[in-house]
Amino acid sequence: MPAVPPLRLGTALVRLLPIAAVVVVVLAVATTLAVAGDTLGYDFRAYHAAAARVWAGLSAYDLDFTLAGAFGLFFYPPSFLPLVLPFGLLDAGVATWLWIALLASAFAGAVAAMPVETRVKWWIVLLAGLSWPFVYNMKLGQVGPLLLLGFALAWRWLERPAGFGIAAAVGAALKLQPGILLGWALLTRRWRALAAGIVALAVLVLAGTLITGVDGWFTFAGLLARVSDPIVTPQNCTPGAVLWQMGVDRGIAGAVQVAWTATVVLVVVVAALRLPPVASFLAFVIATQLVSPILWDHYAVILLLPVAWLLDRGHRWAMLIPLATSLFLVGEIPPAVYPVAFVVVLAAVFREGQRMPGPAVG
Repeated sequence: MPAVPPLRLGTALVRLLPIAAVVVVVLAVATTLAVAGDTLGYDFRAYHAAAARVWAGLSAYDLDFTLAGAFGLFFYPPSFLPLVLPFGLLDAGVATWLWIALLASAFAGAVAAMPVETRVKWWIVLLAGLSWPFVYNMKLGQVGPLLLLGFALAWRWLERPAGFGIAAAVGAALKLQPGILLGWALLTRRWRALAAGIVALAVLVLAGTLITGVDGWFTFAGLLARVSDPIVTPQNCTPGAVLWQMGVDRGIAGAVQVAWTATVVLVVVVAALRLPPVASFLAFVIATQLVSPILWDHYAVILLLPVAWLLDRGHRWAMLIPLATSLFLVGEIPPAVYPVAFVVVLAAVFREGQRMPGPAVG
């Protein structure tokens, strides 16, 4: 009888990776939700309240707020409301748990949709379980996992114009910044994807307008302008806000923030014109958060997407990005870590794109 070859440690670890990944992510999320107390579904409860107000014949928007981050503030576009309107018919507690289940499903769908090796997908699940931005998204009931799913589908459908356009449009309907993916389609001359995105976005905008009326868009725009100060918004991690929190003069901090945004725009435009499609697309995904006047810590969940691509291309160091904002470092992570993490990933994606053959335009 032939001897059974010994099982190598590396092979054993690879086989255990899916189990470890599921255990870690379930334990991390379950533990965080169990101890959340009154903060469970902090953001979702604002969505729920907005939907309940609509059902009561009132405005979705509460104009008493002056800064982002306050409990109960809903400052998403009217096109977001069709998604949350059914939850407004439910008890807030029941709705919160159903919403969290939806986010968990969206995360699973996002990982499944990523066009990377299966082993990389399991690494992403494991890293998500160790990542504070992901776990915090689940606790808050924030839309991060839904955006992650939209970006993952757009990535998978880069060469399928209708699919890409619809995915980009849904992201823009939920939260305006993903709409810049349609700018990527424009710069890379993907006319059918751009057309599909414009049509899909028009339908979603119409759906939101039917709920709030045209005035809802003006109310939303006014509220957004009032609460989105990139410098003084509490817990904001934009470079300007970080400098201001360190005592830098507000004028200087504001100038840095403007320069930051302009530089990001320049970098991604160059990426769209010079880099192969997947690299320039991922640069735009990163930029959706970097051009926002608000950069909260949980926005870094989006970085799981370019991290997956870098891992798939053999860059194991990319695991350090989600580990730098680990669940175990909560309370010790300075705000500057988040913009630095975004910049590092953007630079890595740009550099990797330069090494790849292939045209930038479709």
